[in-house]
Amino acid sequence: MKQKISLALAILLTAIIVFHAFAQEGNVSDGLAVAQQTCSTCHATRKGQPSPNASAPTFEAIANVPGMTAIALQASLQTSHRSMPNLILSADERRNVVAYILSLKPR
Repeated sequence: MKQKISLALAILLTAIIVFHAFAQEGNVSDGLAVAQQTCSTCHATRKGQPSPNASAPTFEAIANVPGMTAIALQASLQTSHRSMPNLILSADERRNVVAYILSLKPR
């Protein structure tokens, strides 16, 4: 069990370092378009909507997780999740979706 945790932490740390280079700003409107095409089956992609899948957090809720950053979202979009299908997004699509999600934070 300790080995699995150590491996997971090593992968996460590597991902954070690697994705730091990809943490550039994306295009919010393009991110919304990708989110609506790819994510809206499960997640609410716009403010004030419930998610179609009750166990999928809304993008607004994701944006408002304390400490949520572009790097964390980039890593999350490239990491397998038990309850989420493996998505294959281009680097530009990921940057745009990240920019869109972060745009949902209150100003």
